[in-house]
Amino acid sequence: MESSGTRQGYGEGARTPRKHRARDTLSLLSAEFDGVHDVWRSAMGTVCVADPESARAVLGNRDAVVAEASDFYKTRHGDFGPRAAQIRIGRAARALIRRHLDARRAELPGLVAELLAPSAVWPDAGNLLVLRHMRDVLLHRDAPPQLHASVGQIVHRAVLAGARHRHSPPSRLLFRRRALNFLHTEIRDRQRQFHPARDARDLLDVVVDESEPGADPKDLAEVYLSFLFATVGSVGFALGWSVHLLGTHPDCQAAEPSWTVREALRLWPVAWLFARTPSHAQTLGGTEVTPRDLLAVCTYLVHRHPGYWERPDEFVPERWAGAVPDAAYLPFGYGPHTCAGATVTMRLLEDLVELITRDRQLAVTPDGTGPQVGPALAPPRFTAVLSARTDCPGGR
Repeated sequence: MESSGTRQGYGEGARTPRKHRARDTLSLLSAEFDGVHDVWRSAMGTVCVADPESARAVLGNRDAVVAEASDFYKTRHGDFGPRAAQIRIGRAARALIRRHLDARRAELPGLVAELLAPSAVWPDAGNLLVLRHMRDVLLHRDAPPQLHASVGQIVHRAVLAGARHRHSPPSRLLFRRRALNFLHTEIRDRQRQFHPARDARDLLDVVVDESEPGADPKDLAEVYLSFLFATVGSVGFALGWSVHLLGTHPDCQAAEPSWTVREALRLWPVAWLFARTPSHAQTLGGTEVTPRDLLAVCTYLVHRHPGYWERPDEFVPERWAGAVPDAAYLPFGYGPHTCAGATVTMRLLEDLVELITRDRQLAVTPDGTGPQVGPALAPPRFTAVLSARTDCPGGR
């Protein structure tokens, strides 16, 4: 899953203008979108893109319509590179995650029973379940204890929905410095110990081994944090949306897990806003833009475009049983910077949704009134209760 939706305070990817709060931005763009004029100059000062064709042109960038930019390999110094290193890191990370999920798939039922039943508070419950399941691929077991502790604290202080607002700015700054110092030290040690024949033990090895020789440890730390935020944040939030929607639509709980996950990502794409800069003066979707403009591709609106989706604002998992407008479905971005781990994380989400709903009845009590909007689109707080099903004791 993309990291730009969850990197809060450690180097964000596509961002909304600073003078606008993210929640206000989502509300404003939704109010401005009329379903007809789908590339327009927003009152917030950007050119918003909700037209699927224009969104693909911008994110795919085949004709160099925008300045090339990565949503994942973003550091404070610009895009991490070169592109060949990005490709190597993505390929190695996919292979490592796939091996881990294959080897640990049998552990998922126990984790669901331990962490989610009989009740749990979400969306944190989903993030923490993913953290537990993926902890060995995030950091191998023999990594320094203080680094393990630091990664866990990063999740609680920077990844969980609303976490940043629970700590004062000075506290966040001090913690950030301490956490990054641990990471920089570990990265330098691994760079010194690097051997081209070694197998990657975790995602930190992947970042170190597949980057260019002499890469700045500070940049490597930010790329690693992208993996942490994408894995625990984005995947956890996507799971939370699936559970929230099923719990508030009990008549849909028998739907195929793959339909549920795809429909949840359609309604509530975790990475919901991608920023780009036009490379030259041009017309985009009937709107004149120049390099002085900021383009905001809003996949939240692309996914609800009434010209492409029937009942666009409704949760309808069964729509995925037939043909869907693929051109208007961009939950992982589009083009060369599409999320590298989309395929493997989709399977994890589908496995978890099936385990949660197969033999249990799900009930949800909302504790919040709407999505928690930031760089990520996270579910509202809610309590989910799992009870034994009486109508299908053998499964679906």
